[in-house]
Amino acid sequence: MSAPAEASERETLAAAGWDLAYSGKVRDLYVREGLDLQLAPEVLMVASDRVSAFDHVLEPAIPGKGELLTTLTRWWIDRLGLPSQLAPEADARTPDIVRGRGMLVRTLDMLPVECVVRGRVTGSGLKEYQQVGAISGVELPAGLVDGDALPQPIYTPAWKAPQGEHDENISFERTVELVGAEDAAAIRELSLRVFEEGAAIAAEAGLVLADTKLEFGRDRITGELVLADEVLTSDSSRYWDAAPLAEGRVESFDKQIVRNWLTEHWDGEGEPPALPAEIVERTAERYRELLARLTGAVAPAAG
Repeated sequence: MSAPAEASERETLAAAGWDLAYSGKVRDLYVREGLDLQLAPEVLMVASDRVSAFDHVLEPAIPGKGELLTTLTRWWIDRLGLPSQLAPEADARTPDIVRGRGMLVRTLDMLPVECVVRGRVTGSGLKEYQQVGAISGVELPAGLVDGDALPQPIYTPAWKAPQGEHDENISFERTVELVGAEDAAAIRELSLRVFEEGAAIAAEAGLVLADTKLEFGRDRITGELVLADEVLTSDSSRYWDAAPLAEGRVESFDKQIVRNWLTEHWDGEGEPPALPAEIVERTAERYRELLARLTGAVAPAAG
């Protein structure tokens, strides 16, 4: 969705009584007119088509991305059977203009921790491992290389930095300092459970779940700990095709295509360059293929 289209969408939602309360890298949060995020009992969470990498929002957007990721999140919520952040009668009350990309959710007090679980050593975890032989304080065997399977999935949390700053890998002990011992233990257990169940389901579709990032919050009324935001999507997880991986080749179903192109064409200074049309379409196609492989359904076309 282009910037003018996003502006038009916001105007339409405003006319229907929804005020934009927060705009993140890829998600927008709306509340009922006259309320704010601290008072609103519900939030309209809309997944845009924007794509981010290395803490930058990139241009252009990936057509259809918001609907693809929302569809996948909803599918995983149903499969995992965990308490849902969805508000009562959410589907019936979601505005038509964002149907498919929007979810009406309960307002949560979010925990300031990115709950990362890794089954493979890769990405930022690989860089940290190469420097200190550990990730987020978890000691690992020597000699691991990019893509290697870990002896067992590991929980490697990160501090959720404010927008515009870099998230920071932290130890479990630091998580205890941030959220308390009870919540720290609970989100670690839930994160490992989600990863292990997700990896088993992905394996049935010939996919390897290399890692994922989860977020949790507490319901402001009941105090219930709830899995929040997106769940096991192409943006929050690395999915690899199992068949070529067995032959030593990594073929991903996430935005690694975007990361690879940026690494080759940008030194990390200043604003990143615009993505070529080929990279945009290849990324969208991989997102669609992942949804189809996991769910067995035809992924919604961009448009």
